[in-house]
Amino acid sequence: MADTPNSQIKEINISQEMKSSFLDYAMSVIVSRALPDVRDGLKPVHRRILYAMHDLGIHADKPYKKSARIVGDVIGKYHPHGDSAVYETMVRMAQDFNYRYMLVDGHGNFGSVDGDAAAAMRYTESRMSKISMELLRDINKDTIDYQDNYDGEEKEPVVLPARFPNLLVNGTTGIAVGMATNIPPHQLGEVIDAVLAVSRDPEITTQELMEIIPGPDFPTGGIILGRSGIRKAYDTGRGSITLRAKVEIEQKSNGKEVIIVKELPYQVNKAKLIEKIAELARDKKIDGITDLRDESDRRGMRIVIEVRKDANANVLLNNLYKQTAMQTSFGINTLALVNGQPKVLTLKQCLLHYLDHQKVVIRRRTEFELRKAEARAHILEGLRIALDHLDAVITLIRNSQTTDIAREGLMREFNLSEKQAQAILDMRLQRLTGLEREKIEEEYQSLVKLISELKAILADEEKILDIIREELLEIKERYNDTRRTEIAAGGVENIEDEDLIPRENIVITLTHNGYIKRLPVSTYRAQKRGGRGVQGMGTNEDDFVEHLITTSTHDTILFFTNKGKVYRSKGYDIPEFSRTAKGIPIINLLGIEKGEWVNAIIPVEEFVDNWYLFFTTKDGISKRSPLSSFAHIRNNGLIALNLREGDELISVRLTDGNKDIIIGTKKGMLIRFAETEVRSMGRTATGVKGITLDSDDEVVGMEVLEENNDILIVTKNGYGKRTPASEYRIQGRGGKGIKTCHITEKNGELVSVRTVTGEEDLMLITTSGVLIRIDVAGISQLGRNTQGVKLITLKESENESVATVAKVEKEEKEEDQENTSDQ
Repeated sequence: MADTPNSQIKEINISQEMKSSFLDYAMSVIVSRALPDVRDGLKPVHRRILYAMHDLGIHADKPYKKSARIVGDVIGKYHPHGDSAVYETMVRMAQDFNYRYMLVDGHGNFGSVDGDAAAAMRYTESRMSKISMELLRDINKDTIDYQDNYDGEEKEPVVLPARFPNLLVNGTTGIAVGMATNIPPHQLGEVIDAVLAVSRDPEITTQELMEIIPGPDFPTGGIILGRSGIRKAYDTGRGSITLRAKVEIEQKSNGKEVIIVKELPYQVNKAKLIEKIAELARDKKIDGITDLRDESDRRGMRIVIEVRKDANANVLLNNLYKQTAMQTSFGINTLALVNGQPKVLTLKQCLLHYLDHQKVVIRRRTEFELRKAEARAHILEGLRIALDHLDAVITLIRNSQTTDIAREGLMREFNLSEKQAQAILDMRLQRLTGLEREKIEEEYQSLVKLISELKAILADEEKILDIIREELLEIKERYNDTRRTEIAAGGVENIEDEDLIPRENIVITLTHNGYIKRLPVSTYRAQKRGGRGVQGMGTNEDDFVEHLITTSTHDTILFFTNKGKVYRSKGYDIPEFSRTAKGIPIINLLGIEKGEWVNAIIPVEEFVDNWYLFFTTKDGISKRSPLSSFAHIRNNGLIALNLREGDELISVRLTDGNKDIIIGTKKGMLIRFAETEVRSMGRTATGVKGITLDSDDEVVGMEVLEENNDILIVTKNGYGKRTPASEYRIQGRGGKGIKTCHITEKNGELVSVRTVTGEEDLMLITTSGVLIRIDVAGISQLGRNTQGVKLITLKESENESVATVAKVEKEEKEEDQENTSDQ
């Protein structure tokens, strides 16, 4: 359509209009609805509710009024939105599980922590709470600015005086356009102390502030795990904290354990939580719950979870933390309006902005009181003049025809202002008595003193700060309470999987072809020496068990390969199989390369600095490295030591750095030397010579020698013996060693060298996969140069031989079970 001079149609670029309109809408939501002001910590709707109640005179010391009346006043005068939105906001302000310090005192049904809705506003009654009165204190002393309401017929406050730091004390949550705020509540006394600290030292650090405010304090209590998330939030304005329910584990008289939940994380619905726990128990996702009930009453929260007698309450509890809202995350985002602009604020910035606001409030209040005092003093000065010239004043007034003539005459004759002249005309005759004259003089002198004090306050910011401190301490004394949320010092931020798994001893087996599995130690029953053994696992004809260790589900398992690399896994990460199952290929568990296989396995409970790993290779090379060097291992492994061409890693052991080392060879030679003869080396070092070998010999075992150890050897054909360590003298590193066993065709070459005390059991695994458990104390103690006694009966027809040997914790012996094929 062509434009005409009178046309009301304007051509506008639609993308520009969309951009402009959306920005207007976004800023309206940000400033007028969703974000709190940094000064009073309130959004417009909260501020309007409190101001409307104040305006209606529904104070903490006055009777309750119907909530509907308050809501009507709010939406009629200040907040042109739906009544349900205003009422829901007012309800939250009255809920002790939502607000740390409630701003509305509710009478009636205002909902519950179970998610029950409040009664309709026509049924409930409300009034201001005592502490919310402090937000509006001094509002009538020109301490804040006012603005027009939505229709221009009323005035509403831009911000409240807020005589306590409400932004941090009660926190807030809000979603604007493109931004959101989520500020947790805090303990009143701690926040006030932090404001006082900032007022005294504006350069105070976050660390120093955290000594005063250790963290948020939620109305529902609970436990915050760790301080790193709090520190990050206080330092940057953004961070995440983990909240846990507060629980106790009680022991009943029948031996059963009971988990009692006493506090929940902030904003967790109790009824939905109980429903979720019941659902998990019903679906068998959490095992061990026999009963679940809610025993909460007016004395406090109490959720009772009865634990099955054979279940572990701590493991069950960790499962509840992981799978239910008994553990939640709270994402802190300290976003507030500063001079009308949204800003992410640090803890210190929040405190400084509040302090600046209080300086303005106190200054404006002082100026208001000064103006009032000066105005009154001005009137009193006029009255004093009139009393000093009483006869002349009375004559002038009596001779004046009108009040205006009398007023002008007083102003002219006695050099008075219009207000002073009017005050003289308004003065009652009783003020002419001697006593009243003294009162006027007394009042005037006190006002002169007050004016001097008020001017001194305005001239000195430190005096303003002193007033702020004094009044904050007064509020702290009146409203302070105890902290509800506990902060677990050094607590972990996340639950590791191992927390959900019972700590138990396990056996880990690895076959020559690389099949790995774990089984409970209880799978194997002890047999007397010489028994046939049990079928330990199913293997292929060309496969046999090569490594067997006992450890815990919670230990870290280090796998050392023939190429000198190390990989790691947790005990619980290794899949559990039945005794006869083959297991899974280890390449499915570790990132082992082609042509690489595991030659040593070692369990580690903790990577401490003063412990070492001692390595020995097939060619007799030894190396000692700090255990801490292996604490962080990548998924694709790490180089543990550099190997010479043709060499491979045989054994790795943990040591405290001050022990003797023994190295045994397949030809029956053994050397003993002090571990300190091998200096501590870096992770990738090659090492030094531990034992000198003949051309046809190789190392079969290396051990760390402890006090009262015997040296136990096992040969290929199932023979073994124990020899006291005292029969092996200490030599220098790198020697040929001395004979430990008389090698014959009957007993065969050595396959294992171990140190024992006689307080353990021994597991032998053959190339056919047969396993036998033997009490070490039942193995004969013989001299160095003997061939040993038979430990296991082997099938000669199948060329069966001993493949590997492992020590396990001692177990009570069962009856002899000769020729047993299963168990």
